[in-house]
Amino acid sequence: MALKWEFPGGKMEPGEGPEEALIRELNEELGIDAVIGPRIARVRHTYRNGGAVDLQFFAVHEFSGEMTNHIFNDLRWSLLTDLPKYDFLAADRGLVQDLAAGKLL
Repeated sequence: MALKWEFPGGKMEPGEGPEEALIRELNEELGIDAVIGPRIARVRHTYRNGGAVDLQFFAVHEFSGEMTNHIFNDLRWSLLTDLPKYDFLAADRGLVQDLAAGKLL
């Protein structure tokens, strides 16, 4: 699903919890050491091609290190209210709407 917007993160490896996986993924993808806050949403989504994902989203209000784009086509900071302007992956769209409406943070 190239050129769609998505939130950083990824798959859990054996023996990892969701928070540990996010810490690792943010370091690999953005070069930062994040302090993981509370889980704000969980989404289960099945794509038209039959692929399914079980996503957990966490607040990150604090990190150290300089953010560096290691894997994405583009990287941006955005106001929550501006998120619906971006073409997000289908699994993220409900979360994007809730964030923009101020329902989660």
